[in-house]
Amino acid sequence: MNILDRYLYRTVLVYATMAMGILLTLGALFTFISQQGDIGVGTYSAGDAFLYTLLNVPQQAFELLPIGALIGALMGLGNLAAGSELVVTRASGVSVWRTAWPVGLAGLTLSLIMFGMGEFIAPALGQFAKREKTSSKLADVSFAGASGAWVKDGNRILRVQTGDMDQTFGGVSLFEFDASNRLVSIKRAEHISVAEPGHWRLHNVATSNFVDANHITAEHSVDANMSSTINPEFLGLAATDPDLLTLRGLYSYIDHLRRNSLETAAFEIDFWSRIARLFAVVIVTLMALPFVFGSLRTTGAGTRTVIGVLLGVLFFLITRTIENGGQLFGLNPALVGWLPTAAIAFGTFVAISRTR
Repeated sequence: MNILDRYLYRTVLVYATMAMGILLTLGALFTFISQQGDIGVGTYSAGDAFLYTLLNVPQQAFELLPIGALIGALMGLGNLAAGSELVVTRASGVSVWRTAWPVGLAGLTLSLIMFGMGEFIAPALGQFAKREKTSSKLADVSFAGASGAWVKDGNRILRVQTGDMDQTFGGVSLFEFDASNRLVSIKRAEHISVAEPGHWRLHNVATSNFVDANHITAEHSVDANMSSTINPEFLGLAATDPDLLTLRGLYSYIDHLRRNSLETAAFEIDFWSRIARLFAVVIVTLMALPFVFGSLRTTGAGTRTVIGVLLGVLFFLITRTIENGGQLFGLNPALVGWLPTAAIAFGTFVAISRTR
């Protein structure tokens, strides 16, 4: 890298860092405000809410990096264009594509940071924050493993191993004890769902009843009802949230669903979309070039910021629409995941090619 490359590279990174600082401050503020209704429930305090907000900052950084990279590139390169530095660079014989090289390298650096955030920091801290919040709000809660949870409810102990992010949870074991703490029965169900407040429905239940020390009876039922004070929010800790999984964990979970002949479309779309968004960070930094060499060259910083936010929100909305539509119509998950990024990449490269 020569002096010009390092200058452009550093400019994009500095302004992207500034943009991310502002976005994360706003995101953390909104998260903290959303916790106010939970403060005072159980032992959940304002300090716990602040810690919950802080632990979720890496997840927000992972989600906001494409927008931050776009705003940073528009702001940084826009200031260079407004100061005629890019004009002088072009006049000295440096092509637009040559200018795109350090800009794209800055985007690649941000993409690698995003990858590290999503694989090694955000999921672990997000899951920890979720568990700490719920354990503060609920009593008699303990945990086992990364995808399992135990809860004591009177003379019952319920174990939930896996689930989806709705009101249905799978891999359920229910241990019932008598007044002398003798194990009376064990129920195993394929999944458990909320029937109505205070009532749960167990589906495809196999029961082992311990009559005495020498006799065990077994029975099977399609459905069974259970009255409980267990909060569905607690069982949500055992649910598999794609946002709190690493790419490797997400791939493993998809493989688990396939081996059990379960629906995988939503998770596959999220898997491919997450990979595509890593490449999208590089694309959106390059997207700034046609703007700063054209219509935004003489505009102010405020205008460039607004346009960056609007483009980022538009990308987010288009991505969500395509993902939801692809799942609804049963389209190929890889196609659905890559389509928004591929479309933006095509438009960006066409726009750069036409830049004079």
